[in-house]
Amino acid sequence: MSKRKEMREKRRRQQRLQRTLTIGLIVAGALLVTFALIYPSIKPVGEVVVPISNPRPMADGNSMGDPDAPVKMVEYSDFQCPVCARFVRDISPLIVETYIKTGKVYFTYRSLGNFISDNITRATGIQSSESRDAIEAAYCAGDQNKFWEYHDILFANQTGEGVGDFIPRRLVAYAKALNLDMAAFQECITSHKYTDHINQDEKDGKEALASTDRLLTPAFTVNGELIPGALPFDEFQKTIEAALAAAG
Repeated sequence: MSKRKEMREKRRRQQRLQRTLTIGLIVAGALLVTFALIYPSIKPVGEVVVPISNPRPMADGNSMGDPDAPVKMVEYSDFQCPVCARFVRDISPLIVETYIKTGKVYFTYRSLGNFISDNITRATGIQSSESRDAIEAAYCAGDQNKFWEYHDILFANQTGEGVGDFIPRRLVAYAKALNLDMAAFQECITSHKYTDHINQDEKDGKEALASTDRLLTPAFTVNGELIPGALPFDEFQKTIEAALAAAG
């Protein structure tokens, strides 16, 4: 074989190898994307942490306390939010003991729609709905008078943002752990009964936070006054006491 033919043959082999490598990289990339999309649906459910029962005073759906209390406090939250979990653990019990049990504050938990999941989607390009799915499941549990129990089990099993804590199979596992009527729970979920309710949560939350430069969770209103973030208890106390004084 002449030197020219050898060179041509060498170039052909190099081109074939390059095509093979390129195709291999494309296939590997496609497989990785596919795995990322389907993994949440095949990920093992894993252990479910069931927190100690924490009954809320005069619980009614996603609210607690005396509806005629002089101060109305609303939380806009996201079950994937670590700061929200810290509020539930460290600050909320003090507000319950000091103001809700004593009939001074009527407290309502609301969502900010699909807030954290939407942020994840914008950052990664991968669709996520864990935030919306979690609040939908909590509202469905509320149909069986277990909103707050489901609220607590969601936060007890939260380990981060976008990590699969609230994939559908885990939401079902939490419902089973609370001994919910599973047929009724599943019907509520599949019918998306609370879609309009969650959309209204998001709309109202964004309006409440309109005076800030960004959306954040948790955020609170106390008789309409905004408290952005999980501040120390004494900061909540100042705002609530001022609202009580204003209400006479």
